[in-house]
Amino acid sequence: MTTHETIHVHGGRDIKAWIEGVPLEDQARKQLENIARLPIVHPHVAVMPDVHLGMGATIGSVIPTRHAIVPAAVGVDVGCGMMAVRTDMQAKRLPDNLKKLRTAIEKAVPHGRTKGGRKYDRGAWGGRVPDHVDAKWLELFDDFDRICTKHRAIRKTNNRVHLGTLGTGNHFVEVCLDEEDRVWFMLHSGSRGVGNRIGSYFIGLAREDMGAQVANLPDRDLAYFHEGTQHFDDYVEAVGWAQRYARINREIMMAATLKAAAKELGYRFKKTDEAVNCHHNYVQKEEHYGESVWLTRKGAVSAKAGQLGIIPGSMGAKSFIVRGKGNAPSFHSCSHGAGRAMSRGAARRRFTQADHRRMTEGVECRKDAAVIDETPAAYKDIEAVMKAQSELVEVVHTLRQVVCVKG
Repeated sequence: MTTHETIHVHGGRDIKAWIEGVPLEDQARKQLENIARLPIVHPHVAVMPDVHLGMGATIGSVIPTRHAIVPAAVGVDVGCGMMAVRTDMQAKRLPDNLKKLRTAIEKAVPHGRTKGGRKYDRGAWGGRVPDHVDAKWLELFDDFDRICTKHRAIRKTNNRVHLGTLGTGNHFVEVCLDEEDRVWFMLHSGSRGVGNRIGSYFIGLAREDMGAQVANLPDRDLAYFHEGTQHFDDYVEAVGWAQRYARINREIMMAATLKAAAKELGYRFKKTDEAVNCHHNYVQKEEHYGESVWLTRKGAVSAKAGQLGIIPGSMGAKSFIVRGKGNAPSFHSCSHGAGRAMSRGAARRRFTQADHRRMTEGVECRKDAAVIDETPAAYKDIEAVMKAQSELVEVVHTLRQVVCVKG
């Protein structure tokens, strides 16, 4: 039995949406219809249950394009994704008061943003980049240098100093427990400042390349590069590099988190073989319906048959380690989280610190006014989201967080 709804778009491709029991806001629907009207989309657009309005393109969308890529569909948080690691440690090894553990992780992983992101920003390494981070940067540098030789605007970014750092907004590091009270560490981040510059730079370049044709698009943000052009090749190179940077960024932070936790707890736990590192804002070439397409997942995770993925809830909701079912109409995809139910501004206006403390009771996390826009009720009901995509994934582990570090 199918659980998706098909939306027919006048003058465009169909939209297949896994939204049963979850809201689809009118603005997001209109944005999706604009995407579906692009002549490069084939054969349809897939929509995940965490769908909501995004910048440029809709978050929670999966967009197959022939011989072209829409940079704004990938967005500016290029390669953003999740990493989770299970340990052999049981919950009983954790202290009753987890404040020191949260503090230890916060010290080990630069997070947040101060000084306007400039010198001495607490969310960057500044002039004290650790040797092990620099070693990873050297693995990335030659390709970065080649990209910057062609596109100089990308060089003057927070690149080396952001590698191994968390960021702000919905990015986080968590300590979680599964259904058997085993301890997991999980984090969410992407390609940081350099990925943002790559994304925004090429979005602007695509508009310039389309010139007067951009007026014929349903939205000028949906300007695209044609395969075979120099800027198309340059974008594929740059976005591929940013996705590699994002993956390495998560690996560095996870290693730092595990080391800090072991030191603080005084317990030498081990990682198990269960580990996942997956993007949810990215583009790559894939085969679907017998045809090679450029597949953009904007707020969506690859869910090929047997493939593990991560679907987080919010600061006070469950998260899930899932296994893909290889659903063809979804282009083998699933949601990347619960999805926002309201804007950050609306959340700040609606909820109080008292609301936030109540909704995050039992979680060692920030309770101050600056994180109210990330409070659990600002997100969709994760249980409803999971139910809506039951034909896309099966749940392998259900996690509940006990510590949450926010930027």
